[in-house]
Amino acid sequence: MIPLNNNKPFTLISGPCQLQDEDHCFFMAEKLLSLTNKLDIPFIFKTSFDKANRTSVHSKRGVGLNEALNIFHKLKNKFPQIRILTDVHETHQVNYLDGHVDILQVPAFLCRQTDLIASIVTKGIQVNIKKGQFLSPYAVKDIVEKCRHYGDRDLSRVCITERGTTFGYSNLVVDMTGLQIIKQTTNDIPLIIDGTHAVQQPATTDGKSSGNRSFVTNLVQAALTYKLAGVFIECHEDPDNAPSDGPNAVHLKDMPKILQQLKDLDNYVKEVK
Repeated sequence: MIPLNNNKPFTLISGPCQLQDEDHCFFMAEKLLSLTNKLDIPFIFKTSFDKANRTSVHSKRGVGLNEALNIFHKLKNKFPQIRILTDVHETHQVNYLDGHVDILQVPAFLCRQTDLIASIVTKGIQVNIKKGQFLSPYAVKDIVEKCRHYGDRDLSRVCITERGTTFGYSNLVVDMTGLQIIKQTTNDIPLIIDGTHAVQQPATTDGKSSGNRSFVTNLVQAALTYKLAGVFIECHEDPDNAPSDGPNAVHLKDMPKILQQLKDLDNYVKEVK
């Protein structure tokens, strides 16, 4: 189990939004492992084998489950220290992914999908549940209670990610007081800020979502003042041509500076010497 704690130095969850192919996956994993080792930041590699909730039916979804399992297996063989997180959308996928990845992520649109959550926690798999864009921070405690009811009684394998709340049409906003509410109403469950999807502008142009990556750093910095367990930032070496979520993904070349800034702030807030 990967330790996540709101009072410890943050863990970075990062990688390309979509699993494009084996070569790109290995390239991104190696770059991020090298960077986080240098900065001494705990790291979880994130990529999605299927983006099942794309705006347009014509948008790329990823390599699919079978090919992803093979890539994840090779990735762990080449980088034994790597820890992997990927999205899961359907209950039958849980059995296939068990043992191949370290954390399963429940997408925001599925955060109230009881059977999906139950299928993960009953198997004892660590889970990151994204808070839905439609959900009040007070309602997160009900998601957490589902996890407790179906298997993780001490909630040691459960964490929650804030990724913004719908604000009008095609816009999201992060209510910073919501971070405090979630922590207070869930007994300080590990909480993660998703800087990537919080700056997304859903379904704005030509069947695609847009976004503004320039807002990511400041937004995450503000969230870290609430003492969080993790930071979620998707990145890409060429985000303007990435197959999904490119406008709100951070340039890989910008990650060293951003992470150093976030680490310095996090250490200050948590009084890490």
